[in-house]
Parts: sequence; structure tokens; C-alpha cells
Amino acid sequence: MSKEIISTPNGPAAVGPYSQAVAVNGLVFVSGQLGLDPKSGQFAAEDVVGQAHQVFKNVQAILEAKGLTLQNVVKTTLFLTDIADFAKVNEVYAEYFQAPYPARSAFQICALPKGGLVELEVIAAI
Repeated sequence: MSKEIISTPNGPAAVGPYSQAVAVNGLVFVSGQLGLDPKSGQFAAEDVVGQAHQVFKNVQAILEAKGLTLQNVVKTTLFLTDIADFAKVNEVYAEYFQAPYPARSAFQICALPKGGLVELEVIAAI
């Protein structure tokens, strides 16, 4: 099995010992992305909608480093610190994905790194 590590300065640097993404066997696994601005390393916004938009920009940048787009995404996993924000994030989600939509799971969790409000990880097909 051959793995390709995908890294781009157009996405935020990892906040731990992991890669931005890994390509293997025709799939790209993008690590969970927070709403961090890639240049400053700080959150692009304090609210969940602003952070969600930045999350999608970060995912797009990482996919583009492999020549892919959001249309290549086949599965998403969404993490929220407050499930009450689900409808707001869903509106943002619908701005970036059109039917036919990727498969998706969504979870409320107690906390995210750096105090984030939303995180998204994706799997894309090459």
C-alpha cells in the first residue's frame, strides 16, 4: 500500500501530529478541519456560521492540492459543540454541496480543539 501525504500552505497547519490529508487506494482522507485562517492560525470568525464557511474553504484548499473539488467528496463527518447550531451549519453546507449530496454523519461533541464550534472531515474519491 502506497500513501501520499497531502499538504498545502493554503490550508491551516495541523494542530497536532497528523497530516492535512492522506491519499490511498483512490481515496483522499481529509483530517478534520476547524474554521482557522491558514495565515494567522486563528479562527476566521467567532460565530458558528463564519467558522463553518472557513471550514469549507480549508477543505477546498486541501482537496485542490490534489487536483480535486468538493464534487469529489463522497462522505462527510460533521462535529458541532452545540447541536442547536445544526440548522445554521446546514445552510452553509448547502452552499458548498449540491445534489447528489455526499453521505454524511453529524455529531454533537463536548469540545473541539482550540475552542472551535464546528469541524468537518471528508473522504473524497480521486
